[in-house]
Amino acid sequence: MDTRKIKVGNLYIGGGSPITVQSMTNVKTEDYLATKSQISQLVEEGCDIVRCTVPTIEASNNLVKLSREFSIPLVADIHFDHKLAIACADGGVSKIRINPSNIGAEYKVAEVCKALKANGTPVRIGVNGGSLDKDIKEKYGVTAKALVESALRQADVLEKYGVSDIVISVKSSNTLVSYEAYTLLSQVCNYPLHLGVTEAGFGQDALIKSSACMGGLLLNGIGDTIRYSITGSPIDEVKAGISLLASLKLRESGVEIISCPTCGRTNIDVEGIARKLKDHLSKERKKVKIAVMGCIVNGIGEGEEADFGIAGGKDKSVLFAKRKQIQTVDNEDIIPEMIKLFEEYDG
Repeated sequence: MDTRKIKVGNLYIGGGSPITVQSMTNVKTEDYLATKSQISQLVEEGCDIVRCTVPTIEASNNLVKLSREFSIPLVADIHFDHKLAIACADGGVSKIRINPSNIGAEYKVAEVCKALKANGTPVRIGVNGGSLDKDIKEKYGVTAKALVESALRQADVLEKYGVSDIVISVKSSNTLVSYEAYTLLSQVCNYPLHLGVTEAGFGQDALIKSSACMGGLLLNGIGDTIRYSITGSPIDEVKAGISLLASLKLRESGVEIISCPTCGRTNIDVEGIARKLKDHLSKERKKVKIAVMGCIVNGIGEGEEADFGIAGGKDKSVLFAKRKQIQTVDNEDIIPEMIKLFEEYDG
């Protein structure tokens, strides 16, 4: 899907730009040191854009200060108080996230737009089931059509005041509603789309709901930036987002570890070995696919797409590369031998 190309800090969203991974801090933005620490952690994990809530002037002041200390784009999440949006735009924050319908009177939206234009600040319109315009909700209920119509109405208001650097999100906690809303929206506008399922929950449920929605959309060429919504650490959101893009070949993944699901033939701790290798090599940028397979019967053949791997045996296991056996190693030496092979690998 061809969308507008919008500059956000030092990167672009839309127009064929690489799909970005976003997350949001969950500490009080009024706590400057805690917010700075969490942003640093997100940057270290590979996050592309970080959003922070701005409910007070103290939070606004902190975010303006932080935006000067980090090269990563920071986004101000604004609800109700339009003066906070203006303060963040004037202070150089990379992007503002608002829902014009909860900003209040139209003159307030006009004032926000004036600040956005003056500073070249892009804006994301964030619509979800809890922020629909009242008349639209009464007309359609909390549906995909309602989300789309509400988002486009709000975009029209911003365009009316000369703001066109707009990103839109239409999130629902219902996976199917989110999927349909983004699909419909992609057919009727060229704004870059920020994908997500809001209030997706925690753990496996959140991962599955978000992956089902965003994976399907991305495979259809819909979406320019993504955020997993996971109750808990925002670090988990970034890990999930990067993993999704890597699995769809939309982002270089560095080290990729594949492993079998295990069965009664398994003779080694497949999960333990795979986890330890992943932890040890997680920061490596060398593009390598490593296979951890539980048995020799099918392991070498099923791991043929890997650059190299291990096929487990009872006491000894086989290291292989491109379906060819390299050597046999004692099972207690699997991890150091695999790391050694990684270090020697040159493609």
